[in-house]
Amino acid sequence: MREETVARNYAETLFALAERHEGVEAYQDALAALVGILNESPGLRTFLATPRIAATDKKAVLRSALEGRVPGHFLSFVLVAVDKRRQALLEQIALSYNELLDEHHKRVHVEVTVARALDGAGQRSVAGRLSQLLGRTAIPHFRVHPEILGGVVVRAGDTVYDGSLRRRLEGMRHSLLAASLGGTATTNGGG
Repeated sequence: MREETVARNYAETLFALAERHEGVEAYQDALAALVGILNESPGLRTFLATPRIAATDKKAVLRSALEGRVPGHFLSFVLVAVDKRRQALLEQIALSYNELLDEHHKRVHVEVTVARALDGAGQRSVAGRLSQLLGRTAIPHFRVHPEILGGVVVRAGDTVYDGSLRRRLEGMRHSLLAASLGGTATTNGGG
């Protein structure tokens, strides 16, 4: 099975566990804390990844680092992941979990490209309009690229909405060229 699929399966299991116990946000916080610890401590990451170190030793370290700081069922889940040798997937599990949480709350992350930086009111306006269009709460991630000249380009998943001035100008150019070629062909054909 591919790692993404395994991570998604683990995330779904963790999400179901969270819904039955402490809550989905509490587990998201716990995952974020765990991933933060792993990112801040390359030594811990190496320790957990080393196959020569016994799972019991890895679990003892995780238990001492997390016990009392994260929900008990969450800690049990992490210890099972170590037993199943899936500790290397914890970051991917966290990403998949966050996707599940967004689906649960009907949120969608969108990449919004603009020609110039928007102020807070402009960003809120774009977010509100996107939420209406997509039927979900849009969480925009803004990027500035002056080469689009104006307008906006939005990527929501695999779908791109290109409302840039550059694309419109290119469309006009193609229309003019087609019309010009069409007019030339008529003139040449009639003579």
